[in-house]
Amino acid sequence: MSTDDITLTAGDAEVTVRPGNGCRIGSLRIGGTELLRQGDRYGCFPMVPWCGRIRDGRFRDGAEVYQMPLNAPPHAIHGFVRDTEWRTARHSTAPDRAVFTCELTDPWPYPATVTQIVELADDRLTLTLGVETYDSSFPAQAGWHPWFHRNIGSGDVRIDFSPAWQEERGPDHLPTGRRVERKPGPWDDCFGMPDGVDVKLTWPERLELTIASREPWVVVYDEQDAAVCVEPQSGPPDGLNTTPRLVTPIQPLEVTTVWSWRTL
Repeated sequence: MSTDDITLTAGDAEVTVRPGNGCRIGSLRIGGTELLRQGDRYGCFPMVPWCGRIRDGRFRDGAEVYQMPLNAPPHAIHGFVRDTEWRTARHSTAPDRAVFTCELTDPWPYPATVTQIVELADDRLTLTLGVETYDSSFPAQAGWHPWFHRNIGSGDVRIDFSPAWQEERGPDHLPTGRRVERKPGPWDDCFGMPDGVDVKLTWPERLELTIASREPWVVVYDEQDAAVCVEPQSGPPDGLNTTPRLVTPIQPLEVTTVWSWRTL
């Protein structure tokens, strides 16, 4: 299995996946226009086995407490498969589809396999993450962290969404446990969408892109001038502690997001 970049094409859409760099989507071009911020830390990376921050890098599983490396002191952030070398397991055309895998290893205390499936059509990109184990059950989260250009040449992007609530953010950037009405941006905040994530990005006179998922959580980040982030995920920040979702030998964790677009 290879770690070389894989490029999928469909119509005037092109996506490049970089398995050797955390299996991030390194490029998404529609009609020749790049939508993702470029650079080794950007694009769109998968978040596994947790999303956002873990308070003090610690999570509890039953009576055991585990310490993760503090890669965003004083917290641990975004899991670590984004820093892992993945492998291409399958790549096909018509449909344009590729499957990538990596293993969860130390410092994660549980053995597991992570799979990302990338499927491109001429009007949509479908991403699926799976976390499965044949050993001990454990809590986990999965999601994506895309960095979209704020401006692709026609004015700043507009973000439209109607969450049921906003997780109140404490001074440590973690949810306090209180749910409040959506506040005006700029945001670095988690929102609840119990009927599924549905967020629309509109670049004036150029493109409309809808980010959808069956998952009920999304983080929106738009505090930078260069880019905005819309992050569908299976749980809120610190969710390994507050809303654990178990991966078991008979019940893997699987999440999907669909990005669909139309030109304006």
